[in-house]
Amino acid sequence: MRDHRREGIPHGNLPLELDAFVGRAAELAELAGALDSGRLVTVTGTGGVGKSRLAARAASRCAPRDGVWRVDLAPVRDEEFVDYAVVEALGLTDHTVRLPRETLIAHLAERELLLVLDGVEHLVDACAALTAELLGRAPALRVLAVGRRPLGVAGERLVPLAPLRPEEAVELLTVRAGQRHLPCGHEAAPEEGDGEVRELCRRLDGIPLAIELAAGRLGALSPGQVLRRLDDRFRLLTGGDRTALPRHRTLRTAIGWSHELCTPQERLLWARLSVFAGPFDLEAAEYVCSGEGLAADDILDVLSALLAQSVLTREETPAGVRYRMLDTVRAYGADWLEATGDAARLRRRHRDWYVGLATWCELEWFSPRQREVAVRVDAELPNLRSALEHCLTEPDEAHLGQYLAGALWFHWVGCGRLSEGRRWLEQAVRLDAEGTAGEQSRLKALWVLGYVAILQGDTVPALAALQECREEAERSANPTAVAYAEHRTGCLALVTDDMQRAETLLRSALDRYREIGELNSNVLMGQVELAMTRAFQGDLADAVRLCEDVRQVCEDHGERWARGYALYVLAYAAWSESRPERARELLTDCLSGAHRFRDQLGSVLAVELLALVTVAQGDPAEAAVLQGAAGRMWPSVGLPLFGSAHYNAPHELCEAAAREQLGDERYEECVRHGARLGRREAVSRALRRPGAPLPVPRGAGRRAEAGTRTAKPAASPTRKGEETTG
Repeated sequence: MRDHRREGIPHGNLPLELDAFVGRAAELAELAGALDSGRLVTVTGTGGVGKSRLAARAASRCAPRDGVWRVDLAPVRDEEFVDYAVVEALGLTDHTVRLPRETLIAHLAERELLLVLDGVEHLVDACAALTAELLGRAPALRVLAVGRRPLGVAGERLVPLAPLRPEEAVELLTVRAGQRHLPCGHEAAPEEGDGEVRELCRRLDGIPLAIELAAGRLGALSPGQVLRRLDDRFRLLTGGDRTALPRHRTLRTAIGWSHELCTPQERLLWARLSVFAGPFDLEAAEYVCSGEGLAADDILDVLSALLAQSVLTREETPAGVRYRMLDTVRAYGADWLEATGDAARLRRRHRDWYVGLATWCELEWFSPRQREVAVRVDAELPNLRSALEHCLTEPDEAHLGQYLAGALWFHWVGCGRLSEGRRWLEQAVRLDAEGTAGEQSRLKALWVLGYVAILQGDTVPALAALQECREEAERSANPTAVAYAEHRTGCLALVTDDMQRAETLLRSALDRYREIGELNSNVLMGQVELAMTRAFQGDLADAVRLCEDVRQVCEDHGERWARGYALYVLAYAAWSESRPERARELLTDCLSGAHRFRDQLGSVLAVELLALVTVAQGDPAEAAVLQGAAGRMWPSVGLPLFGSAHYNAPHELCEAAAREQLGDERYEECVRHGARLGRREAVSRALRRPGAPLPVPRGAGRRAEAGTRTAKPAASPTRKGEETTG
């Protein structure tokens, strides 16, 4: 594989190593050889033996053209979510009704990429089926799987990982102890020749996780003390299941021994923290884990102790500091939690925290903290999924599941997760929830489901959900749900080119919102959609008036998402009034915001209109490139331009103008070049300053060979056959 990192191509999502990698030179060489000669390689071995670390190290030395992408499967419990986890890890967004498997196949078909599936053992059937299909459909794809057992897929090469050799085990313990700056008053700074250290590593069978846990105790105990206590644990814990592998018993012994050395409060918090499905913050731990023997004020000190003992790890994220528990350690804590009889209470507290978090985030979405909310929900998604699954599978909690699925509408719609959102919403509305709260929650889930389906271009299910919502809302005298159902039905009429009906419904919905005092991002989007109907019917002045009003409200409240769509309509009006420079300015702002939110719909609409602006400014080749980039983005959004004649009109005008100026052959060449751009590349290109140098399309033949590498200024017209950007 060639090293493309110098070419500026994103290298994937492998996390940086935070501490020294010790030993494993022979295993790294073996794994590297397997990756060079095979398309599917699986690293196998017992829990805690260092499979993930070795795989990440080997993968980091690869340089496929399109990067190395790691998928953490440990938080995934449902086989249905394996495909979603891969889609998420690859940073893909898909608003359509396509299954995530189809999205993956389309994305990977022509890419040279290494996919690392980490933690496959509990999902082996689903991972095997996915891997087999992807390898069969993507000829340049390689897969590196990591788990306790093979996938069993044809062509799989196995790299079994044994424990560390004695000298490597001693080195690991020495290095990790040194990293903890152990006090000199203890016999805790092990030397390689120390007999007790060697014996300790031997008793731990050279298993890295066990050694890491032992190193966490060397701040309080000498190697000899650790060894004697470990002897006690061995005599206590190896008399159980004698059919289990010795290494499995040893690992459990090592974790159990570390557990025994914890204080009662530390053991209690360890068990309670196992309820989290992914990374969590301090506030979540304080709420979920406090009570009945563990005060909220004590959580920080106890958590810090677990962190010092390597039971937890700390990581910096865009959403702030998060804590994570290794899967093996979490499983041990979960067993203890079940044994205490407190698991059900902790799961309820976990559910309550994340329902509350979703409520707060929905309210704060309409505020200056909108971007913070988007980042926060993205970081909390594993735990939100766990809460959703709990609510939708537990008796008498359906209303909470419906509420949670509906409250996250802004994440499904505004942050590029329509496909996943639809799955949760469809599951939620199938359930019957009793009482007034349950009825209200289901109505909200219905209109959100209708909204999601509209944006996916799935009009029949969308209409069915919205009709059911309105009928039930009228029956139960719920004016809020009636307003939302009417609003989204108007949105459906808009994208299906029924402008008069769309205008009537949207005006009525906005009147209803005013009557009940509703003001949020959804309401503002209703006004933007009304403006779009006015623009499509030729009343640009009214469209501008409506969107300038939305823009002002957004500025007052710090709202950025709905503001982006208002800018799109204002840009459409500016172009219609022959003001391309003003249209570009507005679209640049619109696209920047949509891309930050991972709003694929907002992004592709902006790119489409920027193409038209670009051809109007005299650069037909670049306009064709942008059309090609938009064409590649649409399949992951839905029906291109909703299948709407009104939304499609700017596209057709752009294509006609570009073809006339470039000729068919050159136009198609530039479109093909644009279709090769990834989403980030396409957005970056669309946001460039007019006249900035750009690469020539690869298929430009002799012109490229002649060394032409820069564009003419965007304002300069280009004659047929003359060198242009692309």
